[in-house]
Amino acid sequence: MRKNALKKGSNVVANRRYVLERQNVGSAADLLKLVNSAFTERPLRWYISQADQHRITLESTEFGGELLPVAKPEGLRRSGADVVVSLIPTGIGCSVGGYAGDAAPATALLAQAADFVVTNPNAVNASNFIRLDEKVLYTEGSCIDAFSRGEINLHRAVGNRVGLIIEGSDDASVEHVLNVTNAVRAVHGVDVIDYVVTDQRIGSRCARNESGAYVGTVDNTDVLLDAARQLVERGANAIAITTNVQDLDADEYSAHFSGKEANPVGGVEAIISHLIVGTFGLPAAHAPMINFKDLNLDHKVVDARSAGEIVSASGLACVLVGLSSAPQLSADVPGTRLAQELSFADVVAVVAPAGALGGPPVLEALSRRIPVIAVRGNETMFAVTAEALDLPGVIEVANYAEAAGTVLALRSGIALDTVLRPLRALGRPE
Repeated sequence: MRKNALKKGSNVVANRRYVLERQNVGSAADLLKLVNSAFTERPLRWYISQADQHRITLESTEFGGELLPVAKPEGLRRSGADVVVSLIPTGIGCSVGGYAGDAAPATALLAQAADFVVTNPNAVNASNFIRLDEKVLYTEGSCIDAFSRGEINLHRAVGNRVGLIIEGSDDASVEHVLNVTNAVRAVHGVDVIDYVVTDQRIGSRCARNESGAYVGTVDNTDVLLDAARQLVERGANAIAITTNVQDLDADEYSAHFSGKEANPVGGVEAIISHLIVGTFGLPAAHAPMINFKDLNLDHKVVDARSAGEIVSASGLACVLVGLSSAPQLSADVPGTRLAQELSFADVVAVVAPAGALGGPPVLEALSRRIPVIAVRGNETMFAVTAEALDLPGVIEVANYAEAAGTVLALRSGIALDTVLRPLRALGRPE
């Protein structure tokens, strides 16, 4: 087990790696207990990056400052809606959803098979572009984790009041951000109530774990949280953040635009939004202020999955649109119109890449006997499969079209084996 030094109680973000022995771990619930015993500080984000029959490797990003205490809602009551949770983890090279909103078609397909789909912002975010309808719940990753643990319910919101944090930067960048914001207000009708330009740099930095997954750090968490506090006091109930992400490697980012490398920015974006959510209990999302363009491209036409980013100067527009209807985490948000409350008891299935099953929603679902659908066609840099984790009962499918069909079967009560051939005959020798 290896831990980075961290002063207890400091507002420091630390990335850590733990190697844990798997003795007497025989279920998803056992795995969760093992993981939760490992952390040094409260985790903002964690996932299992390697696994075999003897040990697991756990990678986490932890925070030494104060976060909201965990307070579970009163019971997990069914609303009558059928909900699918579609996980598109960021920074691990998902072949579907690891670029710029390229999981939007798959998400829309799953939405047609369910009443609602809860998914990560990066599944649909594509800078100036976003595909989002009222059946897709734009839900930040730590909110999905808390939802899966039964710590929060999701409250469908109508017309959130978005506050915008702009990292202090040169005048031209700030002016561009304000023009993007005004365009979103004029075209999409988003209620952006106010903005704060920070006096100091927030200091969002790209980093990479030993597994190759992209994570991140934040130099000045107090600057970030103070700006958010000002906006909350002015009436914001959703927070958009835009910063200039530092420590980006031009060659790695160029490889990303060629379809050969994970998105380096996603990890730090997740950490920034997790900090806001964990401190204020409101939906949040981050966007690059000015999209990175210092690239060494082998071809001017980039991979189609990342084209939305290459043609957009800023990453902000999609975040403002997404947050305008992002679900609230509590019914007690003054002045907020709420349409419906959903709990994890409404979830009919969790859909995830087949090689990235080592996160909270998958393990929580399996521990509650909620079906998990593993999509082989959404490849990642990990091989944390049902077999590697020794998790029985996972339904493997080839692609999202099969995943949508599986959701329909689950909702309809149609046994999956009766749809497939050969069909085993009861009472007949094999």
